[in-house]
Amino acid sequence: MKKGLLLVTLGTGLIADIALAANPFNFFADKSPIKALSTVEAGITVTSVTDDLDHPWGMAFLPDGRILVTERSGSVRYVSSNGSKSEPLAGLPKIEVGGQGGLFDLILDPGFANNHRVYFSYSEPGDGGNSTAVARATLQENALSDLKVIFRQEPKIKSSHHFGGQLVFDRDGNLFITLGDRSSQRADAQTLNTHHGKVVRIRLDGSIPADNPFVNKSDALGAIWSYGHRNVQGAALNPQTGQLWTHEHGPQGGDEINITQAGKNYGWPAITYGEEYGGGKIGETAKDGMEQPLHYWVPSIAPSGMAFYTGSLFPAWSNDLLVGSLKFGELVRLDLDDDKVVREERINIGSRIRDVRQGPDGAVYLLTDENNGQLLRLTPATAKPGK
Repeated sequence: MKKGLLLVTLGTGLIADIALAANPFNFFADKSPIKALSTVEAGITVTSVTDDLDHPWGMAFLPDGRILVTERSGSVRYVSSNGSKSEPLAGLPKIEVGGQGGLFDLILDPGFANNHRVYFSYSEPGDGGNSTAVARATLQENALSDLKVIFRQEPKIKSSHHFGGQLVFDRDGNLFITLGDRSSQRADAQTLNTHHGKVVRIRLDGSIPADNPFVNKSDALGAIWSYGHRNVQGAALNPQTGQLWTHEHGPQGGDEINITQAGKNYGWPAITYGEEYGGGKIGETAKDGMEQPLHYWVPSIAPSGMAFYTGSLFPAWSNDLLVGSLKFGELVRLDLDDDKVVREERINIGSRIRDVRQGPDGAVYLLTDENNGQLLRLTPATAKPGK
């Protein structure tokens, strides 16, 4: 690697060289730990980088050492290396905030060093209700400019639930967008003429890649990559295979992790390991032509955020899958052997975990989904501050 460049994983998958500020790895060195945890593989120090965030949802690491954080209430802020927060950036589109809806994920363009573009997902109001939309824009110091909406989930309906909203680049630079079934429209997850309950894949200008699985099917939407999903709120590329992995909320139980492949049907609501809230059967647990999950949880952990760990601070976690739990306030570590989960460890953080990311410094960063949300940094207990 050239001196002064950082090899960054964008959208937990795509690799890019980004110019570095001086000493970029000295993140938040003056912060005092708030908690020490003991895990199977390592002791962990938990540090609060900043707090008083309004239901933070997503984060992206900038080459100058700052972090962009989205708040579900409709704001994007910088968090600086001393933990200070900026005022909200101007230039966002109209966002419908309510229930689970609002501003969601944000990631940097693969060519961010040259074009300063970012992509973000949000609940967009419109005729008939709302739906998940994705826009791209140019990041200025205090605003977003040149905004263009590149995807809109169709059709819009009146619902405040199940938006999905995770963004991940594939290795070719296409953009995966995860979408929910909108709750009241769950049967749509088994159709190909709506975006409800789907993962879609588009180019960065919003056009549809020619190799999408349904692009030549007359009764299907060409952006669809996979279907039969309930509410996908975790997504990452496997760094070894380049495949998209996702997790989704089950109803009452039945949260799933899937290797999300082109054209595959992941079953919802025809198959699930969950049940209706308050009890009651939903479909079956298996059917021909529908994919079984790689891993599932009963009872539900309410998963959100997901990252493969590839850093050097926690060598025993190499290529493990890290998943946040909203319900239990845990970081769930899945020890993998190729495509099999061989062990699960639950690390009690004590707050609802919305997002999980590996930082450029090799630390693990978490966002807590609360009115007074926090950005937390996890490092080995033996690590020196700033290392």
